[in-house]
Amino acid sequence: MKIPLRPPPIDELFKSILDDEGAQRIGHVLSRHIDATPGGKYRHWDVLRHLEPPSDLSVKEWWLGVKLARRSSYQPLPFQDRNGNEFKYGVPNLAYRMLHRIDRDAGGAIRGSDQITSPHSRDMYLLKSLVEEAITSSQLEGAATTREVAKEMLREGRQPHNRSERMIYNNYQAMQFIQNLGKQQLTRGIILEMQRILTEQTLDDPGAAGRLRRPDEPIHVVDPADGKSLHIPPEANDLDKRLDVLCAFANSTESDSFMHPVMRAILLHFALAYDHPFVDGNGRTARALFYWSMRAQGYWLCEFVSISSILRMAPAQYARAFLYTETDENDTTYFVLYQLRVLIQAIEKLHRYLQRKSEELRETRMYVQQSKMLRAALNHRQLAIINHALKNPLFTYSIESHRGSHGVSYQTARTDLLHLAELGLLDKGKIRRAFVFVAPADLHDRLRGVAPAVGQG
Repeated sequence: MKIPLRPPPIDELFKSILDDEGAQRIGHVLSRHIDATPGGKYRHWDVLRHLEPPSDLSVKEWWLGVKLARRSSYQPLPFQDRNGNEFKYGVPNLAYRMLHRIDRDAGGAIRGSDQITSPHSRDMYLLKSLVEEAITSSQLEGAATTREVAKEMLREGRQPHNRSERMIYNNYQAMQFIQNLGKQQLTRGIILEMQRILTEQTLDDPGAAGRLRRPDEPIHVVDPADGKSLHIPPEANDLDKRLDVLCAFANSTESDSFMHPVMRAILLHFALAYDHPFVDGNGRTARALFYWSMRAQGYWLCEFVSISSILRMAPAQYARAFLYTETDENDTTYFVLYQLRVLIQAIEKLHRYLQRKSEELRETRMYVQQSKMLRAALNHRQLAIINHALKNPLFTYSIESHRGSHGVSYQTARTDLLHLAELGLLDKGKIRRAFVFVAPADLHDRLRGVAPAVGQG
């Protein structure tokens, strides 16, 4: 990957324009009130220098106006680069629009979805999202196994067979660890435990799991294509202090100035990834930290989205967002805007999935209502269970609960449920000595397979 060309320093731009054109020209640039996002994009100098500037400006004058607009809105961050220079961020209109969209789509409209709000289907959709994030986050770091094998391993709870499966298994465990944290404040110990879970039995040095890298373990982030060094993290001796700063930022009560919660989560992701405090697992830990922050700050929907599935489609853009920040005055706005776009895409992907499932549910319920074969084979009590099970996958029914719901005898309730199990429309099991019947997650497909069979019977 090509490292972006650093922009010309602002003082040099001023001097160059003054020497060539005089103070009047500087006044002309200032009078143009150039926006921080010309064309609606937060472009780096390495991109903007190839574009056509406004007709009465040179490229350097255009960049000067852009940088002055950005500098006027910069806010300092408590993080510093490896040389002691502070990071900063801005909130251009583009960011406000995306933050508003995330607030709206991640906290409002989706609450109307039966699939998410039903306590019986919530776990099924949460499991799907955890599996998706575990697989794609690990694949970003080099895990190589088929999605089908990975999903089977996680759903069956079997132990991993190789390093790639172990990476995915670990990532799944880490996401569950985050869920169990609730709204606990972030500590260095929690970050170390995240990394330990993520890297257990995957490192060349098993002792590197759950600890910071040492001075004798230098880390360079390199381009996998050509081995070129892209980033040199801070010294190992500084990591303890840097993690303390990161935790304080994560736990801030906003006593001084407000920062949007989504931006805080993204900047935590950035800070840990920049520091690269571990021998391995830094990217996975940074993404896990983002999920922790979003969940701790009340963004419940993030339990159901997979940012790694979006990042995996264009990993070079993720790396470039870091490089733009490092080469332009430590301006993290580049990274923030990129991650906001990723999060919006992940939320949109979830909305599309839930809409598809809702339509599938409606179609199947209509199919049940209109299928003469099913209605002839099932009584009204069994049809009521099917309709309930379609909306509540993984719901558990018992003979006693069915008996109480419909006011029938024990034997009648038992016959109803056993018949549904024989048809494959409920999964039969036992808890202690009593039968239980579970609504299968793939009931939609089973119903369409059963109808012809009962018709033939």
